Amino acid sequence: MKIKSIRYSFIAAGLLLLGSSCGEDFLTVEPKGLPLVDNYYKDESEAFSALVAVYDIMGKQSKGFENMITMLNAGSDDFYAGGGGPGDGAGIHAFDNYKLDKINMPRSYWGDFFQGIARANILLAKLPDVDMSDAKKVRFGAEAKALRGYFYFELVRTFKNLPLILTPISPAEGYKVTQVSPDAIYAQIEKDLIEAKAVLPNKIDVPTEGGRLSKGAVQALLGKVYLYEGKNSLAAAEFADVNGTPGGTSMYGYKLLTKFSDLWVISNKFNSEAIIEIMHTDKSNADWGFWGGGADEGNSVNIMVGPRGYERKDLTLADYISGWSFNPVTQSLYDALKGDPRFESTIFDLRALVAADKAKYAPGDQDTGYFLKKFMPLNSDTSTSGGATALNYKQDTYAIRLADTYLMEAEALGGTGARAQALLDAVRARVGLASVPVSLDAIANERRLELAGEGHRWFDLVRTGKAATVLASSGFVAGKNEVWPIPQKDLENTQLVQNPNY
Repeated sequence: MKIKSIRYSFIAAGLLLLGSSCGEDFLTVEPKGLPLVDNYYKDESEAFSALVAVYDIMGKQSKGFENMITMLNAGSDDFYAGGGGPGDGAGIHAFDNYKLDKINMPRSYWGDFFQGIARANILLAKLPDVDMSDAKKVRFGAEAKALRGYFYFELVRTFKNLPLILTPISPAEGYKVTQVSPDAIYAQIEKDLIEAKAVLPNKIDVPTEGGRLSKGAVQALLGKVYLYEGKNSLAAAEFADVNGTPGGTSMYGYKLLTKFSDLWVISNKFNSEAIIEIMHTDKSNADWGFWGGGADEGNSVNIMVGPRGYERKDLTLADYISGWSFNPVTQSLYDALKGDPRFESTIFDLRALVAADKAKYAPGDQDTGYFLKKFMPLNSDTSTSGGATALNYKQDTYAIRLADTYLMEAEALGGTGARAQALLDAVRARVGLASVPVSLDAIANERRLELAGEGHRWFDLVRTGKAATVLASSGFVAGKNEVWPIPQKDLENTQLVQNPNY
């Protein structure tokens, strides 16, 4: 069964089977769900549709206005919030200048991932009674556990203090849950991923199952979890299997693409460097009435990061779409990447083109004239299907890719030794750069340049303790801004408590 083709036909109606849309209380999965859920999960087809609905929450990385990529970029030193003005997205601007509080914190960043956890919990509870083969039950269950681990990892990295919910609960039960320690959350994430890794297939048949999790994908995620916990030897061991010989093809078939620029070719889906890929389509007919509500499947980062009012005067230039000017690139990142071979695929230097009278645009908020080119589609990429064209771009995004795991393994190895050096060298050699002595600082710098704009920088600064220094001029306060405030509406009438200093 091909997850991609099924997900888009299922999404419009099937999500109603499994709970509320974003913005509603994360605990209330019953009102829309249980009357239908009681009669669902009769056979493999229905169980698979439910599994697809769990996968759908991974789209939070890049779909809807409140996506993870543009939000996380805004909180880093490499991008601003941007957009049409200071009031264009209160949450993203508040994170940019470290004014997030319990009122302006967008609820979807809390609620959407808990919705994914709720869907996984329901599927896991229902699977034993589904009329399907035991082998399929084992695989579906493993995928649901891995996805639950993924969602909890996203939540613990941003909100830290969470309730641990592992079974379907009623609203009455939900209002009584309390938070557990982050260590308990991480222990459950590890458990879910280890159990999933043990039974998932080593590789996925892309033509029929593209987008489903494999053993290699889960192992990469587990390595990342260990790294965030400071369990470096365990992380390095997981990554060693995923990465194989630096520069070669791993046992899972992962291999660095020859050309860095090919990572951003929209048609180049499920390539050899993709480990966990977030799927998008231009065929979901996404429209303003339900954008960001779970039924849209387009890549919203595409429209958000392009320059407003872009017009090329020189017709030899790439015909990029006119976007909304979110995430303008800071001068700091521009200077760091200038002269690096990855610059041309990462940053669109519109300032230079305007100065040369080759193009024009309408500067937005916090404008620098530099834009995130990795996610800028061409007009020829615009959907011709139904819905709003702005909301139906099809570029997939990478949750984890091979260059990322190379650098994470090198870090887990302490930034020293022959293998760490080889991993760093492979990332640099792919873009024609000479070797530099391996160190934790060299690895951190390489991550900044290689993964720019992909939503990793803020997490890297926080987990390495550098955020308070690097982000001081933006208003970052140590001991507070390492985590986000829990939205006030999600605390009301519950036993949950707010994060410190909020």
